[in-house]
Amino acid sequence: MATTGFWPVRGSLKNVIDYAENPDKTTDAKYLDDDLARALAYVGNDAKTDRRMYVSTINCPKHDPYGAMMATKRQFGKLGGNVAYHGYQSFKPGEVTPEEAHAIGMETAKRMWGEEYQIVVTTHLNTDSLHNHFVINSVSFRSGRKFQNHVSDHYRLREISDAICLERGKSVLKGAAFYGGEKKGYWVRQNGGMTHRDMLRRDMNEALSATASYASFCRYLEALGYVFTRDQNSRHPSVIAPGWQRAVRLDRLGEQYTIDAIYDRLIDNQRLPELYVTHYPVRGRTPLMELEWEMKRLNRMDGIRLLFALFVAMLRLCTGDTLRENKSLPLSPMVREEVRKLEQYDKDLQLLCRYHIDTPEELSAFREKTIGKIHALTQERNGIYNKIRRAEDPVKSELKEQAKIISQRIAPLRKELRCADRIWERSLPTVQNLLDQERRLEKEVVRHKERSQVR
Repeated sequence: MATTGFWPVRGSLKNVIDYAENPDKTTDAKYLDDDLARALAYVGNDAKTDRRMYVSTINCPKHDPYGAMMATKRQFGKLGGNVAYHGYQSFKPGEVTPEEAHAIGMETAKRMWGEEYQIVVTTHLNTDSLHNHFVINSVSFRSGRKFQNHVSDHYRLREISDAICLERGKSVLKGAAFYGGEKKGYWVRQNGGMTHRDMLRRDMNEALSATASYASFCRYLEALGYVFTRDQNSRHPSVIAPGWQRAVRLDRLGEQYTIDAIYDRLIDNQRLPELYVTHYPVRGRTPLMELEWEMKRLNRMDGIRLLFALFVAMLRLCTGDTLRENKSLPLSPMVREEVRKLEQYDKDLQLLCRYHIDTPEELSAFREKTIGKIHALTQERNGIYNKIRRAEDPVKSELKEQAKIISQRIAPLRKELRCADRIWERSLPTVQNLLDQERRLEKEVVRHKERSQVR
């Protein structure tokens, strides 16, 4: 059984090839005998050795598929638009060996694109479900025609894959969804993130584990920051969360999230005495406002440092036993999802506090100063390397030790520079946007509470 799909790539052709050929995903010791695993571990230290297994090419050389594909584009003057197509073929866990998966992938690619296009085929072993990746040049090496990506092509790929699986005695899954529809979610998950649907599934599972009636379930979701955009009592209720552009229908998340499945789960929960009283996440409290007021009262920090301190404190509300004790947590699912990067944000905060960085200008100045230090030390080390080439053995050992000491001084500077770059490019905009969003939500809660008291 194999599921398939593909989607266009408009960015860097080299990036998608590098991802498909990633040696960490195309080799796995559990699929190799011990001697070969040890050999791969040994030769992996040689930068000139290609340790990638289950990586093949069609109509282009294995050692440089990127160069061959770019040559085809230049030959026909078609460098713009979609640079490639990224395909996917995933197998049922335990149904195929790596060798079988790769052979099926090669045959599938040949029948689908082999007459006209250059292709890289790799088999990734980094998950329980072995899966193939296809990178297809968007320009034909024969005619220069660009691949058109019609809906019929997706059906044709599925038909070819199913036919080859049947030929090799493998099962076929009829009516499976095309993987191309989840392409954005796939890349989000590869980077360790969660899609909006993933967040909603997580929060629905929490709500279903803590409630015993449908009304309580809906109220629990609202306490987590969701808003019902379609009547919660309809057959197809939908919700939206802050920062989302589109609502999501609950029954589109899977069979276990249909109205009937939700009611069945809640009826089962009615047998649990501990769920007779529902403990909702506290919406009357505003943890961000309280934290911000307390930090400003103590006058501990300001500017960027305050932003990161607030954000780290918010994320820590979502971890450990703190959440279980008072059930007060950030209202936005987007904030709660950032808990996975708590350690990174904590390191960012430590850098800001260590050097008392409070403004973007101070952060920029720190980056420039660090770059200058690295450049000066690198020049000093290069001078020592030049002396080593001409030095005799006794002096050469001393010079090597000096170079080593300089390298040890450069390493932490580079680490701090990477941290500063991350803050500048990604962390700071994310923290600012999510805290602004959380403030808006908390103000809405306060206004709603005040209106309720007036009534």
